[in-house]
Amino acid sequence: MGIEEQEPNSPSDHILDWLEDSVTFLPSFFDDPYADEINGYPWLDQAQGLNQDHRNDHLIDNPIISTSFTSTVSHAISSPAPSDSPRKRKNSGDPLPVEVMTVRKTVGGKKGASSKGTTGNHNSNNKNSSGNGSKEGRWAEQLLNPCAAAICVGNLTRAQHLIYVLHELASATGDANHRLASHGLRALTHHLSSAAVGPTTTFASTEPRFFQHSLLRFYEDSPWFSFPNKIANASILQILNDESNSQRNNNLHILDIGVSHGVQWPTLLEALTRQSGGPPPLVRLTIIAATVESDDQNTESTPFSIGPFGDDFSSRLLRYSKSIYLNLHINRIDNHPLQSLNSEVIKTSADETLIVCTQFRLHQLSHTNPDERTEFLKVLRSLEPKAVILVENNMDCSCNNCGDFAVGFSRRVEYLWRFLDSASSAYKGRESDERRVIEGEAAKALTSRNEMNEGKEKWCERMRRIGFVGEGFGEEAIDGGRALLRKYDGNWEMRVEEGDGFVGLWWKGQPVSFCSLWKLDMVAKAVNSL
Repeated sequence: MGIEEQEPNSPSDHILDWLEDSVTFLPSFFDDPYADEINGYPWLDQAQGLNQDHRNDHLIDNPIISTSFTSTVSHAISSPAPSDSPRKRKNSGDPLPVEVMTVRKTVGGKKGASSKGTTGNHNSNNKNSSGNGSKEGRWAEQLLNPCAAAICVGNLTRAQHLIYVLHELASATGDANHRLASHGLRALTHHLSSAAVGPTTTFASTEPRFFQHSLLRFYEDSPWFSFPNKIANASILQILNDESNSQRNNNLHILDIGVSHGVQWPTLLEALTRQSGGPPPLVRLTIIAATVESDDQNTESTPFSIGPFGDDFSSRLLRYSKSIYLNLHINRIDNHPLQSLNSEVIKTSADETLIVCTQFRLHQLSHTNPDERTEFLKVLRSLEPKAVILVENNMDCSCNNCGDFAVGFSRRVEYLWRFLDSASSAYKGRESDERRVIEGEAAKALTSRNEMNEGKEKWCERMRRIGFVGEGFGEEAIDGGRALLRKYDGNWEMRVEEGDGFVGLWWKGQPVSFCSLWKLDMVAKAVNSL
């Protein structure tokens, strides 16, 4: 099946069949995609308040801040505001307290303008968020970032004042600013380590069927993951179509290092059955499951990488492949950190076409000493894949080596703002249990030590240095991505780089992620073999 034959419609058209165990659970979702309540899940309450008894274990890492400073600021977080401070707003429509008026001019930004790119329906539903990447109206950042800077240098008075204001404005159910203030305040409390912080609902804490439901709903309403998946799948088909006649009967081996939890693959599997000449004799899917070294998911796991215990998407994929008469074999590799992977673990063979698909996972690797990113990419190169599809966040690194706590925190806040702002549009501003779990998972970026990121240019420089050459995406992939993006909010934009042909996903004029296609530099390989 060529890409031009695929409809840009909902991925649920292909995914519903493979979710055999969840069929009775999903129809209400597809009939009413904006339902606010999920019956049968009363345990999934709203995000908990800030005053519950649950302590974090990680001590503050800044020696400037004394124990007394930490204790005093933490007390400001967990204690009621002084009597002369404004009362907490009942809803997002109430006026802001006086303190915030010194930080920003207005509560709401301008309505998001249409992007200049090639996609989008140009109808923004996010009235309370600033458009075109402007920071006007983004008051939560203008409180959180100065607060982090004050904590970093031990400025007790300023930190305590900003924390009081954040405590009054933070809300898990307001607009993107209120939600960012809530998650940011939790992260600052976690950094200070001595105040009580309530739990946040994440993927790992949910029930498997509800997790599947929430993930599908997010794919329906936001291109954050569905767009990169679309580009990646189209690229795999492009690579197979470009194979020589002698190689077209090879088995297909996909190395999946991603965060799709199986949702990416049903569409590709169906497309393979419609290829001219039929599907490959065997499709091997090797899944590298994410791992954590401790029980603290918020600090150890990369956002969106860890699903709930009992989510057996491999079995569902196998049942689905059987229903479409495709020979699929799945090898799930658990308890193997990316740093320890090698060719013996992955087990490739000469009679197969190996394609590596890595999405939103490699930024968890260190890029300093040791340079784990470079070393891992060298391992991938040693496998001699037909192609590597690299998808990553296109944002500056927030690790300790690229700046102090305040710098890293501000970059993490920037990432989460783009997510929450776009999610507010995706969910039409409606509150739901699915939205809370998706946003709670994204908010791990503020506390996870593995969420470090790196800009597109640095990733490309590293890939070229190792021995890969970039290849532009084909017309089918570009057209498919463009068609898919039209169904989402008009503030989403697809940009195709003129130099390398790579594709970027942008929100309100700001980069979110990039998709790139790489092949072995055969010239360099030949030189090295001499």
